[in-house]
Amino acid sequence: MAVDRIVLPPKQPALRVVPMPADLNQNGDVFGGWVMAQVDVAGAIPAMRLARGRVATVSVNSFQFKQAISVGDIVSLYAEIVHVGRTSITVNVEVYAERNYASPVTVKVTEAQLTYVAIDGNGEKRPVPPENT
Repeated sequence: MAVDRIVLPPKQPALRVVPMPADLNQNGDVFGGWVMAQVDVAGAIPAMRLARGRVATVSVNSFQFKQAISVGDIVSLYAEIVHVGRTSITVNVEVYAERNYASPVTVKVTEAQLTYVAIDGNGEKRPVPPENT
């Protein structure tokens, strides 16, 4: 299978991680659940910043695995807010893996969209603060 060479986006990742052997499934690939957890963390970061406090994941709107992730890959997760509601924040997350150090290549491995809701100290929904205050 041909691998498309992709350049990382010209922005800072929300999260960068390296999977370890404990993160592998029986086939030697990283568990999809591990990837989903990292995507959730990465998506929550800009949502928390915008909400200026706690958020909770309320929906995984879409999630597409494009390629497997392996031990030793440097996994970069980029998160971008795409919609803000009264209490909710929707975030797109793109995941790239940098691999094969002898002949480096970067591939897009996952993309997802999640929705978070701003919550107060009691776990109740609260309005997202205006961006200009």
